[in-house]
Amino acid sequence: MKNRRYYWFWVLFLPVQWVLVQYLSSKPIFVERFYSNGIYLYISESFRFLLGGLPFSFGDLFYLVLTYKVVQFLFVSFKIRRVRLLKILGILSHFYFAFHLFWGFNYLRPPISESLQLKSTKYSTEELIAFTTKLALKVNDLQLEITSNDSVKVTIPYSKKELYKMTHNGYTKMDIYGINSSYSFSSIKHSIISLPLSYMGFSGYINPFTGEAQVNYNTPQISYPSTSCHEVAHQLGYAAENEANFIGVLAAIHNDDLYFQYSGYYLALRYALNDLYRNDKESYEAIIKTIHKGVIKNIIESQKHWRKYNNPFEPLFKSIFNQYLKANHQKSGIKSYNFMVGILLNFNKEFDSFFKD
Repeated sequence: MKNRRYYWFWVLFLPVQWVLVQYLSSKPIFVERFYSNGIYLYISESFRFLLGGLPFSFGDLFYLVLTYKVVQFLFVSFKIRRVRLLKILGILSHFYFAFHLFWGFNYLRPPISESLQLKSTKYSTEELIAFTTKLALKVNDLQLEITSNDSVKVTIPYSKKELYKMTHNGYTKMDIYGINSSYSFSSIKHSIISLPLSYMGFSGYINPFTGEAQVNYNTPQISYPSTSCHEVAHQLGYAAENEANFIGVLAAIHNDDLYFQYSGYYLALRYALNDLYRNDKESYEAIIKTIHKGVIKNIIESQKHWRKYNNPFEPLFKSIFNQYLKANHQKSGIKSYNFMVGILLNFNKEFDSFFKD
């Protein structure tokens, strides 16, 4: 009887939670002040303090156990031919509550373009061409500085665990832009489920229930620094994918290490080139011809890597993630990743330090 009352409470609390989330979605400044720059900072730091020292991903282990429990529950329900709807809804209400309290409310904060006081995130094709050209020149310069030969691809000399330790460096220089970059008790880890993530087409994710930054161990080496920076951005409360992409790139290029800088500019160039290809193929082809052979080798290597994991189910996984993003107030869904270019380009107009020497 007590169990029924308990689950009834959580079932009835579910619509209350939903209404609260919808209400707070119209109060982004409130969310920014009291949650993202308030309670969340303590929640995030506590998780990193408690779990950061573990040599494995507690969050991945949690998901594996949860998957087992769900399968077991469905098997038993099928066997006895009875579905305990009250219990299912009650448990879902628990997860909905924990998701938003521990991380999910960050989806409701104002766009970073407002805190950076950017006049716009839109851009013309001409501006995109000029920006992509600058990126290509910067990536060429870094590639040549690292390898001393424009035909040699960049190979990162550090282990992946060393890269995790180096990730924080770039974030120490972000306060000048008004970006919250206070990061103590690092918690960046290899994902136990890296192989499934590869087949789903993901290079990493933030676990909202444990605050751990999970990096797909199979991610191409050249992208590893910028991917780690991206996941730390999520840990710092930047939930939107375009914003985590932007901050990840910014943190990588402000890192003292040349390989991090290369990885950050390289990622920005890839996104800019993709945008340019959709808007002006002739200019895209012209810029591609100016890029060093060593950089092209890095691009081809990455493309070949992800091609190995192509499978018929990847579009399904992407579709599910797309709906997840839309349900969390990212109207453009998975396409929002590409919106980073608009923030980067307009950020470059306002600040002189993006193409830093």
